[in-house]
Amino acid sequence: MTDKIIIFDTTLRDGEQSPGYSMNTEEKMYLASQLEKLRVDVLEAGFPAASEGDFEAVQMIAKRIRGVEVAALARTSKKDIDAAWGAIKEAANPRIHVFIATSDIHLKHKLKMDRDQVIDKTVETVKYCKQFTDNIEFSAEDGSRTDRDYLCKVFDAAITAGATTVNLPDTVGYAIPGEFGDLVAYVKGHTPNIGKAILSVHCHNDLGLGTANSLEGINAGARQAEVTINGIGERAGNTSLEEIVMTLHTRRNYLPYSTSINTKEIYPSSRLLAMITGISVQPNKAIVGANAFAHEAGIHQDGVLKHKTTYEIMEPDTIGLDTSRLILGKHSGRHAFRDRLRGLGYDLSEGDIDHLFKKFKDLADKRKQIVDEDLEVLVAEEILRVADTYRLKYLNVISGTTTVPAATVQLEIKGKKVEQNAGFGVGPIDATYNTIARITGTKSKLLGFSIDALTGGTDAQGGVTVRLEEKGVQTMGKGADPDIIIASAKAYINGLNRLEHLKRKRGR
Repeated sequence: MTDKIIIFDTTLRDGEQSPGYSMNTEEKMYLASQLEKLRVDVLEAGFPAASEGDFEAVQMIAKRIRGVEVAALARTSKKDIDAAWGAIKEAANPRIHVFIATSDIHLKHKLKMDRDQVIDKTVETVKYCKQFTDNIEFSAEDGSRTDRDYLCKVFDAAITAGATTVNLPDTVGYAIPGEFGDLVAYVKGHTPNIGKAILSVHCHNDLGLGTANSLEGINAGARQAEVTINGIGERAGNTSLEEIVMTLHTRRNYLPYSTSINTKEIYPSSRLLAMITGISVQPNKAIVGANAFAHEAGIHQDGVLKHKTTYEIMEPDTIGLDTSRLILGKHSGRHAFRDRLRGLGYDLSEGDIDHLFKKFKDLADKRKQIVDEDLEVLVAEEILRVADTYRLKYLNVISGTTTVPAATVQLEIKGKKVEQNAGFGVGPIDATYNTIARITGTKSKLLGFSIDALTGGTDAQGGVTVRLEEKGVQTMGKGADPDIIIASAKAYINGLNRLEHLKRKRGR
């Protein structure tokens, strides 16, 4: 019998803190539902004390997600803990996750506290949490750079006070695998009451060693791994869920551990996160990258054709990657349409299905075939969008080698049509953006702009992603259309709508 490793997913908390991955409440809810289908054991839904929006998102997830423990993060303050509990108290199995730094670097330069003060604060905080729930996790921030004996002392105090999980984070990705495994073993062997709690590891990827460190921690006695989809997270990211789970799944001969993860939901989860955030997975990313199961070299192709195991250590369908993708067209019915959306991770209401099916038919009349990427664009544009302040009604662009690029744009702003003629630029997209900015009166800065062909063929939809910033607020905008100029306009307007949404939330 193998030991079970608890998979603690922090995509919606630590992952969302990384630049470019901010999500609105509805997007978080869709991803939380997918994580429930993935069967993570614990879903860290957010940091409720951080903002009103984060509190609302965590509260919604806690109310609706029933098959997974829902955790909320809090600092060692009663105000934070009250906010965390207020957000998750209606969860089927709520967990309060409280943390404080323990390394001398953090104590001296950040907390301005001594070691005894940190232990006193830990005990006080965990005891305060215990009046709400017995499911308490305590994290020693920067644990990998903390004095070993002091770390054991802090964990012992936290467990005595009531913590049921203690987490050893490599917060800044500093540790080397052998060193980190030795530290976990030391904690297991020198913390008097460690048997009363689950020991967890939370590793970052600053040196590219997040997965390796987590696996070493597991081998040394940790029984919970804290991870994110696609390895997203602060700076270089967190330990990747798919890498940990599939390593344990594939190398059971060396790593005799199991998880509860439904591996067939790994690829849909990865795709859903990429679609929501607009940030694609790097092609050479392990497990879920576009090249993970691709073979171009002739020797590799020959070997795979003769026997897949020559160059593939995993079956693509194990992670939910359908190599014979279903192609939909104008003759496809509602049943096939609904099933394909579910396969992509979208469990939508009948009202949403009705709305999307009409849009799908409209698109299918224009194009010969519709593939997964087209459906994802439909969901992004029609279901996951924020309330529109600005809506594109009309766009005409003049450009060429013998004329100055100019754009005429008509927008609907809060229900009123506004038109601007002859906005100029160095190219058609620049002219379009200058005109839209003039109509809306916005001062956002364009930080990033990317174009992808979402499907093959000359009639492919072009996908545009932009990153905008205004007064310190950053967000992403997405748009798609067979006409790349229109797709660019849609992406820019989507980004402006998101900025308005975020500014309204901050202003509350």
